[in-house]
Amino acid sequence: MDRLDQATTELIEQDIKGRFPADAGASVAVLQYGDDPAVEPGQITVRLTIEPSAAAEGDEHPMEAWRRTYRETIEQLRRDISERFPDVSRFEMRSGEKPARRFMVKLHAPDAPTGDLTPVMARLGPDDLETLDTLITAGIAPNRAQAVRWALARIRERPAYAQLRDRAREIEALKSQF
Repeated sequence: MDRLDQATTELIEQDIKGRFPADAGASVAVLQYGDDPAVEPGQITVRLTIEPSAAAEGDEHPMEAWRRTYRETIEQLRRDISERFPDVSRFEMRSGEKPARRFMVKLHAPDAPTGDLTPVMARLGPDDLETLDTLITAGIAPNRAQAVRWALARIRERPAYAQLRDRAREIEALKSQF
């Protein structure tokens, strides 16, 4: 997928920002690969950053108060982004404080695998990200999660892995005897 041009990103940003009052404390950014390490090749993310001006009630976090106040607008926005801007794959809301609190929504993933999958979070360095992004750019995988699954499948195909798995089972059996 090619990068969106400046006019398109500005259109998206204006559309989203225009849904909230000027004093709502929201800024919008359209992020593409290279703009932020969390954005994968071919992916476009809309980031809504909230700088709440009003204090939250009681112990409620200001981000939660903001989400509660604009809940209907946010839900409509999620639907509209998918319909009007199909190239946008993720919608992220984050607070402006450090560390930021964030909520990520995957808008659509037509090629996502189904079945009994367990989510796993890993922190990767620049070299690992470059490796995954190279697999995506080469067309081996459509996203980082599937690139990791592809790499794991290649490891399982190696005869040494079967031997390693057998040894791990033997070790577990020995541990149970203690």
